[in-house]
Amino acid sequence: MRTHIATGIDIGTYETKVVIAESNPNDEKSLARIIGTGRAESRGLRHGYIVNIRETTQSVIQAVAQAEKASGVKIKRAFISIGGISLESIVSPGTAVISRADSEVTDMDIEKATRLAEKNIPGGQIINRRIIHTVPLSYKIDGKPVFGRPGGMKGNKLEARVLFVTCLAQHLDSLVEAITDAGIEVLDIVAGPLASSLVTLSKNQKVAGCLLASIGAETISIVVFENNLPISLEIFPLGSTDITNDIALGLKTSIEDAENLKRGVLSAIQFPKKKLDEIISARLSDMFDLMENHLKKIDRNGLLPAGIILTGGGSNAPLIEETAKTILKLPSRIATLSVNGKDNIKDSIWSVAYGLSILGVSTEDVSDQGFSKNGASFVKKVSEWLRQLLP
Repeated sequence: MRTHIATGIDIGTYETKVVIAESNPNDEKSLARIIGTGRAESRGLRHGYIVNIRETTQSVIQAVAQAEKASGVKIKRAFISIGGISLESIVSPGTAVISRADSEVTDMDIEKATRLAEKNIPGGQIINRRIIHTVPLSYKIDGKPVFGRPGGMKGNKLEARVLFVTCLAQHLDSLVEAITDAGIEVLDIVAGPLASSLVTLSKNQKVAGCLLASIGAETISIVVFENNLPISLEIFPLGSTDITNDIALGLKTSIEDAENLKRGVLSAIQFPKKKLDEIISARLSDMFDLMENHLKKIDRNGLLPAGIILTGGGSNAPLIEETAKTILKLPSRIATLSVNGKDNIKDSIWSVAYGLSILGVSTEDVSDQGFSKNGASFVKKVSEWLRQLLP
C-alpha cells in the first residue's frame, strides 16, 4: 500500500493554519503522521467570513509556504474548513412512498426522502445559501422508528428527519476563490466544527451526547452530538476578542496588555485580580448563556452525559471550565489532541486543520470516494471512516 499525503487548511478570523498528514502504509489503524505545519496571521476576515479575498489569499500563501518548508512537500490540493457566522443547521422532514412492488426499502427510496426533506426547507431559511452537508438523523417506516439504516426493510411509507448544514453562497464562493488564487485546488469544503470533532471527540462521547464548543477570536461554533451523529450546529457572533476588549475597558489599559492578562502572561501593570476575574467571568457567562439557550431550544439542556468539550484559542481563558460547568450544569473539559508526529500542534487551536488532514488521508484516492466540490458527500463517508479517524 502506498503512502498517502493530505493537507488541511483552516482559515480562522485570527490565524490561518495548515497541517500536512501522511498515512502509515504498514498500519491502517494507526493515526496518520503529521509531517508539516504552517500558520500565519489571518487578514481580510471578519467574524469568520472573507471581506478581502486578496488579503486572505496572502495569509494562505504564507501559512502554506511554512508547511511546505517543514514537510518538503508541495501542496497542490487541500481540504478546506468553512466557519463564520453564516454557518448554520436546519432540520427538515421528508416522506417517500416505497417504490418496489414487494415493499422493500431501497437506496432510491432513501435518497428520495432525503431530497424531499431538502425541498421542505422553508424558502426564507435557504435563500442565498448552499447546503454543504446532509446528515440523515432518523427514519420511520409506516410510523415506526427504525434503528440504523432502513434499506432492506419492508413497508409502505418511509419518513426521514435530515440535518442540513448550510452557509451563505457568497461566503463559500469567496473562500474557494481565495484558496484557488493561492494556487491550490479545493478538494472538499467541511464545516469547521465537524472537522474539529474528528480529532477532539471520542465515539463514546458522540454516542452518549455532548457539545463541542470552539471559541475563536470573533465567533463561537458549537455542534451537538447524540447517537454518534451531529444533531445541531450553531455559530454565535462573539469570541475571545470580546473578553480582551472587556478587560481593556474595565481596567483602563491597552488592548495588548489586556490580551496578555487574559492569557495569564505576566504584566508590568498593576490591577486587582478580583476585578479581572469578574470581567472575564461576566463575558464567559454571556457565552455559555447563549449555549444554554440553544440547548433549551433543541431540548437537550442538562441532558448530554458526556458534557461540554472546549476547543479553540479562547478555550484557554481563565475560569472557563468552572463557568461552563456552572451554567450548563454539565461536565466540562478542555479538548486535547493525540498527535503522531509534530508535537507543536497538540494545542486544540489546531483541531480543525488537523481533522481535515486526517480526513484526507483516510482514503487513498479522493476522486474514487465520490467527493464533490461543495462537500455534500462528507457526511455519507464520515460514518464509514469514523472508527479510523478517532484518536
